[in-house]
Amino acid sequence: MEHSQYKQVFADTALLFVAFVWGITFVVVKEALTDIGPYYFLAIRFAIAFLFLALICWRSFLRVNRSCLTGGLLIGLALFGGYAFQTVALQYTTAANTGFITGLSVVLVPVFAALITRTLPSPIMAVGVASATVGLGLVAIQGDLSFNYGDVLVFMCAVCFANHIILVGRYAPCFDPVMLAIIQIGTVGLISALIAPCVESFPLELTTSVQVALLATAIPATALAFLIQNWAQKFTSPTHTAIIFTMEPVFAGLAAWLWGGEDLGVRQWLGGALIVAGMLITVLKTTGCPATDDAKAKPTSHPSARTGESSAQ
Repeated sequence: MEHSQYKQVFADTALLFVAFVWGITFVVVKEALTDIGPYYFLAIRFAIAFLFLALICWRSFLRVNRSCLTGGLLIGLALFGGYAFQTVALQYTTAANTGFITGLSVVLVPVFAALITRTLPSPIMAVGVASATVGLGLVAIQGDLSFNYGDVLVFMCAVCFANHIILVGRYAPCFDPVMLAIIQIGTVGLISALIAPCVESFPLELTTSVQVALLATAIPATALAFLIQNWAQKFTSPTHTAIIFTMEPVFAGLAAWLWGGEDLGVRQWLGGALIVAGMLITVLKTTGCPATDDAKAKPTSHPSARTGESSAQ
């Protein structure tokens, strides 16, 4: 195996680790929310991530300007909506459902793009959307044909993440992606800190579950995930990145089942599988066939990157 191939394998493994970390955080955050409000949790999580990235990447502040700040704030608003809906939803629905439905953001991006450009999606894209839609119904619709309130919030989270992806795709090519990431993360932390005192009470103590969740999300799942992704995509293709990131809802479902004690029935597993299949179809249609594109593809950011520091919730 050539040296470049070793680097790609190592990079793909690093990206798989990122998807794994993102997947298991649904369980730890859900447990933490019994001891802390969602907005205080987001405020602390993103404040830690902001400070960490600001210290590591302080030179990026030298390249900030008004246009970059405006773009970062707009992207940060969409990112806040995604995380706010997602974190609040975890109080009302399962970690598995949250992981699967959040993954719909990948499918919603081409749908929104088609609406904006007023063009019909291709037949293959339509198959991917249909698969994900059926999967959503199996995961979210209950026996009495009603929707769980938490699942509705998660769907709104997916909508916000999809808009976030579109906004990142617009602004990332124009500005320093590291600075955009720092501004986004800081925006989420600031808005959360402003809302939290109005709707929640700060906990008397940060329990073990809250500390574990903050340790798992602030640095590994937010700051480090971004740094790893940007490093890894120097050596692997957008298609590889996109396919690997479809594993996030799979890891979320497995973590909820194995560690979270959630009882997942055949209907939920089937629905989750259809959502992941829809994500894969959408990703392959959007980025091209790995067999033909990957060899010449220039590594770029993948729009499904959860933290939105670069463009692949």
